[in-house]
Amino acid sequence: MTATFKPGLWQRWLGRRAAEPRESVDQLPVRIGGMELRRTAAVPARVLGFDESLLWVVVLLLAFSVVMVYSASIAMQDNPRFGHVSATTFVLRHLSAIAVGFVAALLAFQVSMDAWERIAPWLFIASIASLVVVLIPHVGVMVNGARRWLSLGVMNFQPSELAKFAVLIYAAGYMVRRLEVKERFFRAVLPMAAAVAIVGGLLLAEPDMGAFMVIAVIAMGILFLGGVNARMFFLIALILVAAFALMIWSSPWRRERIFAYLDPFSEDHALGKGYQLSHALIAIGRGEIFGVGLGASVEKLSWLPEAHTDFLLAVIGEELGLVGVLTLIVAFLWLTRRIMLIGRQAIALDRVFSGLVAEGVAVWIGFQAFINVGVNLGALPTKGLTLPLMSYGGSAILMNLVALAVVLRVDYENKLLMRGGRV
Repeated sequence: MTATFKPGLWQRWLGRRAAEPRESVDQLPVRIGGMELRRTAAVPARVLGFDESLLWVVVLLLAFSVVMVYSASIAMQDNPRFGHVSATTFVLRHLSAIAVGFVAALLAFQVSMDAWERIAPWLFIASIASLVVVLIPHVGVMVNGARRWLSLGVMNFQPSELAKFAVLIYAAGYMVRRLEVKERFFRAVLPMAAAVAIVGGLLLAEPDMGAFMVIAVIAMGILFLGGVNARMFFLIALILVAAFALMIWSSPWRRERIFAYLDPFSEDHALGKGYQLSHALIAIGRGEIFGVGLGASVEKLSWLPEAHTDFLLAVIGEELGLVGVLTLIVAFLWLTRRIMLIGRQAIALDRVFSGLVAEGVAVWIGFQAFINVGVNLGALPTKGLTLPLMSYGGSAILMNLVALAVVLRVDYENKLLMRGGRV
């Protein structure tokens, strides 16, 4: 005799349907973080929303950044280079940037991935226009010999940060449109290479080689993840490496920076191009295992330049030691892997554009964090790249949060499809 299912008292009180045979409620099985998810009564509501763990890790990183930016910038009031500032000037600006970033992220989350795909070419054109505008004398703001910022009144905006996001979105859309020709070098790769070259030329005119490097890696990563032929991929990578090597060799001050990286404590470099790196290494060396204590850094007292931006990790290493640095590295590894899983899940649901966008964000955040950590630890030559979600810098925080909001949107749409809804 076939068993029947009757609603219990608890189910009737909640107004729920009686349990049904499994075949009638199962949906497409999808793996999330190693777990197979089916739409059954046992699936918790939180799984059908967006990735809360990803959101909380981002919030914790931002909270940590507020503490460390305040600690690293508290002595800036004694540095005449920054004019008349108080001990809280930079942390208040940092908090303002985070607040603006959260508002922008909430707005970005409301935009569907189909809409992002439609506006991708226009966003790319807007980013190129902003890179052109920043080069105009008396329009772009020059700091330390580089013209990289546009003054928006409440904050200075760096167009290169918009360019990273725009190239990411554009490259993902490009690969979706060109899936049928991904085996043909000239038709599949050259148009995208030309687009990246235009952005790179404008960035080098600022100059901002670090941002160009990140953008090139983002584009390369999306080409590879989009299924471009492996031989073509390695050929492009070889060309890029040769191009960057040529740029470094043809520029005396870039070449000097490489020599300083190789021997930062030498008499020729310790007070010149190796000054930042040597003091970053001193800071990390002083921290040892557990650090000298929060707020007790000596190097941030006007010894280490850019302690609150590019070299924030050195202050973390000095005050919180190896434990603090390793905790931060693990957080970025987890964040990168989580975003990659969301991208893979979208591709498994046949949402290629959304998947490539999410994986591109993972490449962006993971690679830039890797470069910044490597620079602070003396493993890589000095580059003007901030630590994502951590370093002081309004436009970087803003665009990082917008990119992560788009990832959460991808995850939200994935789960909406898995429970039988429509995007």
